[in-house]
This record gives sequence, structure tokens and C-alpha cells, in this order.
Amino acid sequence: MIAGTMTLRDIPLFATSSDRSLEIITSIAHETSYPAGAVLVREGDIGDSLIVIRSGSATVRQAGRELPGLGAGDFLGEIALIDGGARTATVTAAEPIEALVIDKDGFARLMEEFPVIRYDLISALTRRLRARGAEPTD
Repeated sequence: MIAGTMTLRDIPLFATSSDRSLEIITSIAHETSYPAGAVLVREGDIGDSLIVIRSGSATVRQAGRELPGLGAGDFLGEIALIDGGARTATVTAAEPIEALVIDKDGFARLMEEFPVIRYDLISALTRRLRARGAEPTD
């Protein structure tokens, strides 16, 4: 593990997972590195993975405007996996990134077998919507 890289338990999305759940998550995720300037996902592309940032930071652009950046503990790619649509933003490494990547099948398994993670994803999506000024209806 690189110095400053979060462990799985340190990542808010997985913080309440049992040791056994973390073992399963580790078995379905693979570690990936992105150099500064690398595009992690591109707006409009078909989504095929969930990316969890363990270290480093990234910029986020949607429809040409800058959104709040992402850093260690943040994740991206869930929207396209949930609805089967295209990526909603372009995310670029602002500095080298160490990440865990979970492919589409692994993501489906997470959603099916880990209700707490499913709830945490929904909560995170809601916070993002609110932070962007969207007004979801009840």
C-alpha cells in the first residue's frame, strides 16, 4: 500500500462493512493506478465500473462546467451502473491516483448482497444532488 492510501475500512462507503464483507469486496475489486492527467471516466461513455479513490485527487467536469473535485474516500461511476446510461461527467486525475475498481458484475453483486452499501450509495447520491443545487421532489 502506498503511503497515504486509505484502507478499505477507512473508505466511508465500506466503513460499516463486516470483516467478511470486506474480504468479499476485496475479492471483487482490483487495484488500479492513474497518473496525473489521466481520464478516469469520460462524460457520455458507457459506464462499466465503480471507481473508489484510495489516494490522490481528481477534477470533475460536467457539460463544460467544473464541479467539486474528488479525493481519497470518494467514489464515482455508480450512476451509469445504476441506470445503465452514459457517464454523467468527465473525471480527470489532478495528481496520481490509487483506486479500487469494481466492474459491472461486481457492482451488481455489491448491490444485491450488501444492503448497507446500497443505502450508503443512495445517501451519497442524494448529498451530491443537494450540493449541486438540484431540488429533488419528494
